[in-house]
Amino acid sequence: MIKQPQPTADQQLLVVVGGGPAGLMAAGQAALAGARVEVLEKMKRPGRKLCITGKGRCNLTNVAPLVEFLAHFGPSGAFLRQAFYRFFTPELLDFFGERGLAVVTERGGRVFPASGKAPEVLAMFEDWLAECGVGMRTGAGVDGLLVKDGVLTGVSWQGKRLACGALILATGGASYPATGSTGDGYRLAQEVGHRLVPVRPALVPLVTTGDCAHRMAGLQLRNVQVRLFIDNKKKGEAFGELTFMEFGLSGPVILTLSGRIVDALRAGREVRLELDLKPALDEAKLDARLRRDFEQRAAEPLATVLRGLLPQEMIGVALEQTGLGPERRAGVIRAEERKRLRLWLKNFRFQVTGYRPLAEAIVTAGGVDTAEINPRTMESRLVQGLYFAGELLDLQADTGGYNLQAAFSTGWLAGRAAAARLTASPQE
Repeated sequence: MIKQPQPTADQQLLVVVGGGPAGLMAAGQAALAGARVEVLEKMKRPGRKLCITGKGRCNLTNVAPLVEFLAHFGPSGAFLRQAFYRFFTPELLDFFGERGLAVVTERGGRVFPASGKAPEVLAMFEDWLAECGVGMRTGAGVDGLLVKDGVLTGVSWQGKRLACGALILATGGASYPATGSTGDGYRLAQEVGHRLVPVRPALVPLVTTGDCAHRMAGLQLRNVQVRLFIDNKKKGEAFGELTFMEFGLSGPVILTLSGRIVDALRAGREVRLELDLKPALDEAKLDARLRRDFEQRAAEPLATVLRGLLPQEMIGVALEQTGLGPERRAGVIRAEERKRLRLWLKNFRFQVTGYRPLAEAIVTAGGVDTAEINPRTMESRLVQGLYFAGELLDLQADTGGYNLQAAFSTGWLAGRAAAARLTASPQE
């Protein structure tokens, strides 16, 4: 048999475009599997976005079981099943443990570095890549991908050309552009024929009508139940923390619901949120609590009595929306007036009219259509040797560590698969 020509050094090179969580994991795993790897990162240092996730604490993953975990991605979760079968939360935690990064599990199954410092996660990755022999070129913005006859042959960056045998595109989405996620990957993918699902913000604060939120700006509430209504039909609910902003609402519970809200608003539908400020009390128990407080403190002004139920910043809004005077004595409040207050506490309404710009979103919804990606390898179905990982893909979940796990898992799979392509022995 005639031996096939040996691949050249350039053909044995794997290029990873993007030094975020997906790109860093992909690069290291590919190097461990025997590939020669170069990372091209447009910023002066990789991992900028990683350092601000989880409010700077880095919510690495979540310990929820697989079925529950996938459900947080909605319909797109099915695509991730193959990646998660190969590299999921237990494997990720082992990966961190082997490299000396201690972690803690907090409320809701969220996993953080024990130090609470995201930069320590980045430092671990940088040390690991250096040990693996991965090359890192920073300040290296990519101009385009080089494709010939449906096969990836190289990459163009800052007017230079770099030949390679495979390439992993892990540039992130378009949220937090100051970290380098400026949507470059979308352009690069489209230029070689990939279709984009419309890109829009996800996990994003919401804009509401009126001045209620503005008057309470900065106030944070815990243990709030929020119900979502679209065209007057209940479409979801979430429990957790909420923050009033100058423009509207934010906080984990709002971000969790925001993806569906953005899509509804883009479709021209009416969106309303109802806040249950006392979810631990049903209507009867709340009414009994109000009656007791009003009877025991009958001579006191209503505004003073309500301080036992509400933060000071909310009392004026509550009394205004229920038509109750702040100076009225608690003992003279009639049953019908008490009912109005009770209903307000359980159904504080906000009309949602918009959302903050993509630059303020935690993650990006939409992206490269996963129908054009092989879920077993993360390789393009259109261009041989081109792989995708991370937020660039049309995959997004709510808050809780799910999105970062998806980045790590798709990066792991892309890195391993691309390395296997490059290191396979030529057939004789």
